[in-house]
Amino acid sequence: MDNIIIRNRKEEFKELVLYTVFGNMTFVISIGSYAIFNVFFGINELIANALAWVFAVLFSYVTNKKWVFKVATPTKTAFFVQMFAFFSGRFITLVMEETIIFVFITLLAYPSMWVKLAAQVVVVVLNYVISKLFVFKNH
Repeated sequence: MDNIIIRNRKEEFKELVLYTVFGNMTFVISIGSYAIFNVFFGINELIANALAWVFAVLFSYVTNKKWVFKVATPTKTAFFVQMFAFFSGRFITLVMEETIIFVFITLLAYPSMWVKLAAQVVVVVLNYVISKLFVFKNH
């Protein structure tokens, strides 16, 4: 019994470490692509954020499914249901992030990159909770 508890704790810790590693990589992709679109190309912050979201979410789905939560989808239907759940959860946090960006950058004129960084911290935590509790819950 103790071995099972230790093994479960070890797996939970490993999952958290992998989520942190790939979450940081997703964070860099999101921040980097946002900076390219917004700062370098001068694209509106809301549009730049939505474009950055696409890159970050595609990377995140693959890494979360394959390496973090290691969830198999035995059928095409299961795969599409899981993918829909993942993208839906990420879309919810995108709406939250867009709201933060709109309020603090568009309305209050705070520095774009600082707001994006702060918003990403909120999003990363919420994305983990959504993935763990709703998307990859059968893991």
